[in-house]
Amino acid sequence: MGAIIVAVVVGLLLLLSVGKLFENVDADEIVVIQSVTGDLDWYITPGPKWQGLGKVTSYKKRSIYEFESKIRFNDGAHAQMKGSIQYELPLDAKRLTALHTRFGSQEALSGQLVQKIVDKAIYMTGPLMSSQESYAEKRNDLISAVEDQVANGVYRTLQRDVMTKDPLTGAEKTVTVVEIAVAKDGRPSRQEAAVLSEFAVKPFNFSIASLDYDKPVEAQINTQQRARGAVQTAIANARMAEQDAVTATKRGEAMVATARAKQEAVKAAAVTDAERERDVARLQSEAAGFAKQRDILLGEGEGARRRLVMQADGALTQKLATYEKVSKMYADAIANYRGAWVPNMVFGQQGGTTNGGTALMELLTVKTARDLSLDMGTPRGSQTKK
Repeated sequence: MGAIIVAVVVGLLLLLSVGKLFENVDADEIVVIQSVTGDLDWYITPGPKWQGLGKVTSYKKRSIYEFESKIRFNDGAHAQMKGSIQYELPLDAKRLTALHTRFGSQEALSGQLVQKIVDKAIYMTGPLMSSQESYAEKRNDLISAVEDQVANGVYRTLQRDVMTKDPLTGAEKTVTVVEIAVAKDGRPSRQEAAVLSEFAVKPFNFSIASLDYDKPVEAQINTQQRARGAVQTAIANARMAEQDAVTATKRGEAMVATARAKQEAVKAAAVTDAERERDVARLQSEAAGFAKQRDILLGEGEGARRRLVMQADGALTQKLATYEKVSKMYADAIANYRGAWVPNMVFGQQGGTTNGGTALMELLTVKTARDLSLDMGTPRGSQTKK
């Protein structure tokens, strides 16, 4: 029975200790196993590891700390800053042992180390600016200052009083300005060394989710923002009015230039038309001169031709035409005459039987021929020799 009891006890002990013989390490974990002898063994690679009934403590290689910390600005205003920061642990056993022996767990490391450093950095950043500046123009400076002090240590600062005007009332007031002390190398001077760097903890990705000001401060900031907005709007309107005036002036100048250009175009067109009409008139005058010269030459040529023709035949053609026409007129006159061509009573006896009408025609014919210098006789040289 004693042997059976011993075997059962040993079996129970073995059964209870099975869970402490091996430990599985995840890829995102760092595991330290403290053996029964007190030695610390660090495991940073994933897989099952020999525990040997030792104590196991796990850390995350990368963790995120979410904070909610109060900040006070140089104008006395307060705000609640909410955000987060991530950090990575070192992977060498010496620094991991230093962290583990001082804090002993992930929760203690986050609460006693990271939290304290972040709260201190936020507190030391507040006096570097006013609440209004943190809300507007220095918001990025606020983030970078907190992040820099978390990673490299808090600044050593200098204070001085300056006179400034209230943005709303315009009244002068004294404000304590906190400035960062600068070292000889031009870099910010540090009040203390970076604690996280001592343990090789790497902070990164600091971000602010919200910055909740006290209600009176929030109301004052909103009032100042509206006042600033009104001022900026007024300035913008004034500049717009100035620009409109400049634009109107330029537009007027452009209109004048356009009108002048149109007038010049009309003038140029008129000049062009006048020049064209002048050139056309000149060409027409020249053409008329050429036509006149042509007509004169043609007339002179025709006159010379006619003179030569008349000189050649004694103007026989014209004379014959005239003679024929006059003869016809005489004939028509005689034919239309209804009177007596011979006297009804004749006294005495004359020889011959001459008709008075015939004699009159012959006299008129002879007269016409003599007026025309027309010889109606047959030339002697044309008689036929017998």
